[in-house]
Amino acid sequence: MSRTKNPKKISAVVGDMCQVLGLTEAYHQYKTLQVWNTVVGEAISGATSIERFTNGELFIRVKNPAWRMELNFRKQDILIKLNASLESPLVERIIFR
Repeated sequence: MSRTKNPKKISAVVGDMCQVLGLTEAYHQYKTLQVWNTVVGEAISGATSIERFTNGELFIRVKNPAWRMELNFRKQDILIKLNASLESPLVERIIFR
C-alpha cells in the first residue's frame, strides 16, 4: 500500500465516495446535519434537535413552545444562512415541531 503525499480530510473522501456510489442526496443530508449547530449558534442548537431531512424539508424538534415561536420568526434568516453555509439551496423549508 502506498502513501499519498497529499492527505485528504475524511469528509472530502466520504463526499467523493457518495457521489461515486450515487448517494448524493444522503451526503447532502449528512452535510446539513453537520452545519446546523454552526449556523444557528449555541443557544438555538441547545434548544433544538434535528428529526430528519427529506425532500428539501428539514424537521426540527424544539424544546418548548416559546422557542418554537421565536424560531418561526427567524425561520427565513436561518434558511438563508443554512443554504449559504451549504453552498447550494438544499433546504427548501424548515418545519419546527
